[in-house]
Amino acid sequence: MVFCSLYRRFALTVAVATLAVTQGQFAAGQSVVWGKFQNGGQPYSAESELPVEWSPEENIAWTADITGYGQSTPVIAHGLIVVTSTSGDNKDQYHVSAYDVQSGKKAWEVTRENPSPYKNTPMVSRAAPSAIATKAGFAAFFEGGLLLAVDGDGNVSWEQDLVAKHGQIEARHGLAASLEQDAERIFVWVERSQDPYVLAVNPETGEQIWRSAGVGAASWSSPRLVPVGEGAHLVCSASGKIVGLDPVSGQRLWEFDKIANNSSCTPMPVGKGQFLIGASDGRGAAVAGAAAESNGLVQITKQDDGSFVADYKWQAVKATSTFGSPVVAGETAAIVSRAGVLYRLDLETGEKVSTGRIDAGGIWATPIVSGDKLYLFGYKGTTSVVSLADGKQIASNRCWDATGPGAKTPGFGGGNVLYAAAIAGDRLILRRGDKLYAIGK
Repeated sequence: MVFCSLYRRFALTVAVATLAVTQGQFAAGQSVVWGKFQNGGQPYSAESELPVEWSPEENIAWTADITGYGQSTPVIAHGLIVVTSTSGDNKDQYHVSAYDVQSGKKAWEVTRENPSPYKNTPMVSRAAPSAIATKAGFAAFFEGGLLLAVDGDGNVSWEQDLVAKHGQIEARHGLAASLEQDAERIFVWVERSQDPYVLAVNPETGEQIWRSAGVGAASWSSPRLVPVGEGAHLVCSASGKIVGLDPVSGQRLWEFDKIANNSSCTPMPVGKGQFLIGASDGRGAAVAGAAAESNGLVQITKQDDGSFVADYKWQAVKATSTFGSPVVAGETAAIVSRAGVLYRLDLETGEKVSTGRIDAGGIWATPIVSGDKLYLFGYKGTTSVVSLADGKQIASNRCWDATGPGAKTPGFGGGNVLYAAAIAGDRLILRRGDKLYAIGK
């Protein structure tokens, strides 16, 4: 399809732009940058063939322990893998830790006190916002209100206490919004219970550029830049409402409210002015079809008077999401339900291409597309690899024993949860709450 061909060219352009912002001089085999959460909505590997099969005994290059516990996605740049975590009974400390891409050896760790301690429990976010890679190093944000930047050697460049500047952060189950950025700004979304806000700050100094009102609804998704016309809109999705902001000024450009249960999935760009959005069926929802209508492709349109509106281009008939966002997979939109059913919908029309249950089950991590394969990371630790040719599972893998000594059943009560995945050359980097796994030779 012409549409998909244009999208692939767009995705490549975004990937090159991301490299220009975040990549310095890299050694051979370290040229891939996974610079932010979901790689900015472009979860593709164009340079290397990723491993298809692995087990606790085979095809794991290295593992690394993480201080405390965290739920954020690894960020890969400057030859390092950076993760965030928290430790202490009341999430007393926050940590930014860097590991060598090739060996997994810890390169450095920055520890800071939490500005607003809160009981360390699986029912509240624990270092959930993902960091970003910058020209100079990395920037990280924690749900307790700490925002800081470090260089490639782990030296703190600047830090901001958002609680001291903007008041206490109280939000049901905590915050999870990862950082977003363009060439001139870092975007921080604090969707707290009272007076939520979005900030743009200078990546070199941390100084505030603008502050705008948040959405005003519960959310654990992340802000996402969606190309529109010659620029972009900063899109924030919260339960029952999605808004688009001007990333330069913070002005609210449009609101969209024909949606429900969209509190967890992050908007995923699909060509200029379009994004996929996911929503769950909700706890105790009676009609699956009604929930499916909130999953679909949204089009942002500029009107004759210069204003913008957003509306569905198509809505799903049966497909519903869980915490993992829908992604573009070949000529389809891939959506995984709470029950572990993979729906592949035609990206242009929304019509069903295939459905099938996968071994991974429900996913909390965003899927990754690599070549003609789709990687689905089940939160209980199983990764399904699916062929995009026919939608069938071709491999089912684990990197830790689900029944061995110390194994715990994953879920909201804790356990060994697979939270995220990223790409580092020809390796997959999987992130558990307390451990990193490098999958590959």
